[in-house]
Amino acid sequence: AAAGGAERYFTRWYKADVKGRPCEDFCVLQHSNRRVGLRGGSAQICVITLAKAHPLLQSGKAITSVNYQISANCSRLQNKVSGKSKRKCMYVFIFQMQGGQFLTELAPLCRISSSDGKEYTIYSCIRGRLIEVNENILSNPTILQEKPSTEGYIAVVLPKFEESKSITQGLLTEEEYEEVLSKRLNSS
Repeated sequence: AAAGGAERYFTRWYKADVKGRPCEDFCVLQHSNRRVGLRGGSAQICVITLAKAHPLLQSGKAITSVNYQISANCSRLQNKVSGKSKRKCMYVFIFQMQGGQFLTELAPLCRISSSDGKEYTIYSCIRGRLIEVNENILSNPTILQEKPSTEGYIAVVLPKFEESKSITQGLLTEEEYEEVLSKRLNSS
């Protein structure tokens, strides 16, 4: 079978046990194409998704709501980005961009509630500008579970040019993440 867009064009990076919360893992899909900026620098678009071990992706969980309202004064839905862009697949590739909320590694992107009454905060995991949030998951949250790496993505983040090479520091490769999952399985 042919590889899909997420497998063909993206490198998977992982952040495990974010903020010390067991199994609350996230995946950062880093696009292989570089965006060339006005000053000659380049950065790679990153798509934030749930990692396969995240509790929301385990059987028996139903997602009841997604909320991009982070605080009384901060809604990720109010993110304003302008510039020339080109849409390919379900992701956005920005060539010239202005605006966008700046995110740190632990900036919350949204909160997701499940049928068991638990609420999970989804974090950026990387520094950069918020380019887009996936508004489709507001009306159809099941796509987070059905297609977490494609239509069920959380957000698109563009790292700063000067930080584009260092954004993966502190993230795990796919092989390293599999080792973490194996250790979890063996310790339970």
